[in-house]
Amino acid sequence: MSAKPFWETTPLDRMTRAQWESLCDGCGKCCVHKLEDDETGQIFPTNVACRLLDPRTALCKDYPNRKAQVPECVRLTPAKLETIDWLPASCAYQRIYNGEGLADWHPLVSGDPQSVHKAGISVRGKTVSEDDVGDLENHIIEGDL
Repeated sequence: MSAKPFWETTPLDRMTRAQWESLCDGCGKCCVHKLEDDETGQIFPTNVACRLLDPRTALCKDYPNRKAQVPECVRLTPAKLETIDWLPASCAYQRIYNGEGLADWHPLVSGDPQSVHKAGISVRGKTVSEDDVGDLENHIIEGDL
């Protein structure tokens, strides 16, 4: 009988940095700009990605230095999961936080780093750069990227 994987036995706030980082499925959805309605608080996703998001890979072009280049970039932590309301339901961090486990397309489950893209979960090839747009309201999308 094999041991359970770390994400099923280790609380998020007790994971090593390597374990925490490996939970990221590489979908890139957290790097897409969202708009919030001031009156209702409703979040509207756009197809506009942070300038550091590589549209071909859905990965950050400079992950180690992202905060220096994009000061408003949010570094996800277990504590922040309690207050962040804009992560997609498919997000591995959100799923683990909610006690749902990882999806079968997650690279840690499938063993294939491309499975998130093959399943159509990632934003790869679906975004435009913030450098190429004007008004974000014109880029609101229906549903999920």
